[in-house]
Amino acid sequence: MIKLYTYTTPNGRKPAILLEELALPYQVYKIDITKGDQFSPEFISINPNSKIPAIVDTENNFSVFESGAILIYLAEKVGKFLPQDVKNRTTVIEWLMFQMGSVGPMFGQFGHFRNYAPEKIPYAINRYETETKRLLAVLDRQLVNNDYIAGEYSIADMATYPWVAVTTTSYMDLSLTELPNVQRWIDDMTNRPAVQTGMAILTPQFNSNYGAIAT
Repeated sequence: MIKLYTYTTPNGRKPAILLEELALPYQVYKIDITKGDQFSPEFISINPNSKIPAIVDTENNFSVFESGAILIYLAEKVGKFLPQDVKNRTTVIEWLMFQMGSVGPMFGQFGHFRNYAPEKIPYAINRYETETKRLLAVLDRQLVNNDYIAGEYSIADMATYPWVAVTTTSYMDLSLTELPNVQRWIDDMTNRPAVQTGMAILTPQFNSNYGAIAT
């Protein structure tokens, strides 16, 4: 059994998508980051950095934090969505790191300064909006000749989708008109049942054959 400690953020949805794709049994523990749950001694014992998500694999009493590490761990545990051959495995990890090091931080900063900063700072908003658009363009070029980011469907897609999915919402309010390959990929991802369930984690729409909310 996998215990998933998470919240309704892009990072928090990544492992839920993978758990659904892998059809692994899991329990969901809500860590409400708006109330400071991530700073509780119980959660810090799982993730010393006080960030969601984190997991505990009860089969071996092993905990994993950082969303990218969680995806690699679960993919390797089952042997799916992360190739074994060096070339294709490296490609998937490259694009996973692209999400971890670029898409997540830059999209997050754009959303923060646009929506939550107590003072509207045009320089910061413009800086992160420009970088967000650049990263989307990089992704669009990668998808010209690939159905999925690293070729075959992989954890790179599962890591990236929750962030890109919010670009056209009021959170970022960006247009994808000039990025047809990103839009096609979003549509393909959105149509996957496991993605739909993982994205609904900790909402009333969550209905899973594998996961259950812990009480």
